Amino acid sequence: MHDETTPDPAWALETLAIRAGHQRTHEQEHGEPIFPTSSFVYGSAAEAARKFGGEERGNVYSRFTNPTVHTFERRLAALEGGERCVATSSGMAAILSTVLALLQAGDEIVASRSLFGSTVSLFDKYFGKLGITTRYVELSDLAAWESAITPNTRLLFAETPSNPLSEVVDIAALAEIAHRHAALLAIDNCFLTPALQKPLALGADLVIHSATKYLDGQGRAVGGAVVGRDKELEEVFGVVRTCGPCLSPFNAWIFTKGLETLSLRMRAHCENAQALAEWLQAHPAVARVHYSGLPDHPQHELAGRQQGGFGAVLGFEVKGGREAAWSVIDATRMLSITGNLGDVKSTITHPATTTHGRLSPAQKDAAGIGEGLIRVAVGLESIEDIRLDLARGLDALI
Repeated sequence: MHDETTPDPAWALETLAIRAGHQRTHEQEHGEPIFPTSSFVYGSAAEAARKFGGEERGNVYSRFTNPTVHTFERRLAALEGGERCVATSSGMAAILSTVLALLQAGDEIVASRSLFGSTVSLFDKYFGKLGITTRYVELSDLAAWESAITPNTRLLFAETPSNPLSEVVDIAALAEIAHRHAALLAIDNCFLTPALQKPLALGADLVIHSATKYLDGQGRAVGGAVVGRDKELEEVFGVVRTCGPCLSPFNAWIFTKGLETLSLRMRAHCENAQALAEWLQAHPAVARVHYSGLPDHPQHELAGRQQGGFGAVLGFEVKGGREAAWSVIDATRMLSITGNLGDVKSTITHPATTTHGRLSPAQKDAAGIGEGLIRVAVGLESIEDIRLDLARGLDALI
């Protein structure tokens, strides 16, 4: 009988995404099963005691041990090249669990200014209450990262590429800086996924995912994950076990099935996004396009070396500020007006009033979130239909 729990080291990512992590039951099922159960039963009181005490492997309670969730965790760990993965109820829960597990009062975080708005709120408002201080720097400025580190710095945190300006940082160089100062480096990889970027192979210690995005790929469920070494992940698991931000079995099953088509989808997303970015760059109503696949992007060469593709998310600035940006968004008939991304359906949003709306004006300025900025997460529809839908509003601005 084949044991697919331990993947063959020679398997390619596409194979791992389909085969890794599934431990067949006595039913010999071909598809991955769902275990929608809150608890598990034992043959005796002694067996229950051994499993609750950790003396014997086995399931205890679905808040922290569930076979369907474990399948997703093993598969994603295999794709990222990590020793272990811990799944969570959302991407934000993954960040929360990581910081609660590894930092304490008096510790410091150095983070990129170009973070998702909710991540900034989590760091400043909630971790700040716990005595954890965060300093923000320009994502691509390695000297700024170095100068912001103090003896109390325990974690460096970055999204690369950034949302929504597609800024990129040199992960290997940033990892060297972090480790020289005895700090950990966490990279939010939800924009590229392991199909296009493997931060652990570049020296990062932790990879954060909002599985809600491209790991699912069809906008069906909310979830998150942390991948890394067993040493740090055992602490993260402890937070999930005790505090309860766990992933449901059904959502874990959705994400597991989503991984099967991850490589195919990401290649198609990149192809559409590149074509759209080039078209937008030539449009007279567009002042600037932010996409690392364009040759004039400041980190284009770095992105080409570090990434296996440029991703599906791009930002573009229209002339005329908020009024013009809203008119372009409102003129669309096909693109979905929503703050989410990572879907086969293209989505469009105004970051300054949605995803980054809770940031202060100063924070928006520092992060480059202007009133004329529009973000598009390019889906898998016909690229011609996507261009025609945006042209309705953009042509009206000329």
